[in-house]
Amino acid sequence: MMGKYLWALIYVTVMILIVVEVESSLHRVGGGRYTWNSDVNFSDWANNQRFYSGDWLYFGFNRTRHNILQVNKSSYEQCVDNDYIFNITRGGRDVFQLLEPKPYYFICGRGYCLKGMKLAITVLPQPPPSAPTNFTSTTTPLIPPNAITAAILIFAFKALLL
Repeated sequence: MMGKYLWALIYVTVMILIVVEVESSLHRVGGGRYTWNSDVNFSDWANNQRFYSGDWLYFGFNRTRHNILQVNKSSYEQCVDNDYIFNITRGGRDVFQLLEPKPYYFICGRGYCLKGMKLAITVLPQPPPSAPTNFTSTTTPLIPPNAITAAILIFAFKALLL
């Protein structure tokens, strides 16, 4: 008897996962694998992207020469790197998740911000699942469609109940 209730609860949970489909994308900053450098126009690159909450930014760079700092608008405009919000720099192939719909500002310290190594983006709320996205971008899906995830979960839970 308990198994039927458990199965019903699992079924409802999986159906909710299917309905609430949210996909994240990985944006390679500058468009390439190692393009966080002074040879890239980050404003042009960002203007051809759409950023949604939940998306990720990938920064590829030489960590001995560059870094990535999340800063406020004033520090972004003036290239001030000593009062940053968050130091994203870890190993030269670093990611940052855009959690909230708001403007984000990033700079490279060590003097490179003044040479154009800075990025300003506006993150939008996730569109409804049924809303089509009519744009082209160089994003890579990170999360498989929830229907596949749901099928895997159903199979796994059925196996547990047997």
